[in-house]
Amino acid sequence: MNSTEERLADLRGPVPPLPHNARTIAALTTNPGCARRAIMDAAGVDKRAVASRVGFAPPYGQSPFAITRTRSFVAQVKANGCAELLRLLREVLKLDIKEVAYQDLEDAGGNQSQEVRHRLARQVLGTAAAQVDDAGTLFDHPLLKLPVGGRHVFLEPDLIAFQYQGVFHIIEIKSFAVIDDQADGGKVAAAAVQSAVYVVALRRLLEELGHDPNTVSDRVVLVCPKDFSNRAVATRLDVRRQLTVLNRQLKNMERIDQRLSHVDEGVTFDLQPDRDGRPTRAVGELCVAIEHIPARYSPECLSTCEMSYFCRNEARRSTHALGKSVSEELGSVDTIDTALALAAGDLEPSPEQAEAAAVLRAALRLREECLA
Repeated sequence: MNSTEERLADLRGPVPPLPHNARTIAALTTNPGCARRAIMDAAGVDKRAVASRVGFAPPYGQSPFAITRTRSFVAQVKANGCAELLRLLREVLKLDIKEVAYQDLEDAGGNQSQEVRHRLARQVLGTAAAQVDDAGTLFDHPLLKLPVGGRHVFLEPDLIAFQYQGVFHIIEIKSFAVIDDQADGGKVAAAAVQSAVYVVALRRLLEELGHDPNTVSDRVVLVCPKDFSNRAVATRLDVRRQLTVLNRQLKNMERIDQRLSHVDEGVTFDLQPDRDGRPTRAVGELCVAIEHIPARYSPECLSTCEMSYFCRNEARRSTHALGKSVSEELGSVDTIDTALALAAGDLEPSPEQAEAAAVLRAALRLREECLA
């Protein structure tokens, strides 16, 4: 174990690291400038448990109803050897194919070991990439692997890898509806980022096997129910932007030792659980440890990070709490009190604040004119 791994283990405490999945890896792209999240995720800290201990438990989570609905829709799309999915692929990819060879990679001869299933995926997908005769076309549940923060993460998605004429397509099945050809923008964006995680993982697998990683398309196929029925509809999403952001953040996670250099020795998020698993760590002591690592809160964090409610309370007088567009517009004006003082002319701006001060004064003047 190297010094970085030892330091991350100290931060986490004597518990196994919380494993990543596609959803948590995708969430890393939401706020890449946040050192607190980067360090806690690299260490595999249970952020939900930490937030709950200090009184800011996140009030969200996927409902059992949503999980059941998703499983039902996925089963419907994959029924009869993915017959419904094949119909959609003919339409959206403009393919002239009557049938495909379907292989479920979840079954590795009855062995449920992740390492065995990953080796099976490598073997089967590598054969397909080599375009060997009878190599297969449609691959269900390929267990992929991705390095995140120095640790390898297994990704076990409800996805299909479809390979045709030397090109792989990632297929993501979601249960949110497309109504009148429109879907919830936030849900589509989240699906695009999660799909990008699978694209990165599959490209790395092919590259390790000596194949061209660019044979994995950067346009994924998203399958959703249409209108208020369970009839499936497919569309293609361009995830090139998400791939750029994701690759950059994964590289930042590899350089986590640079961020750890600013963390004092002795700082830890260890909850010191008792025999029954209940945390005994003093709340005030844990808050000090959390606040030692700076956060970069923005409202977008509320839907993606378990620590967001703690960070929002901490940043309640910060311009970052007003959103990225506002904080970026105000530049070096870090607090709301400073912004109000600059707008009213009660504070002389520094050279770095001069442009923002002019904008604030103009905004205040327009507000007063409107109210008058």
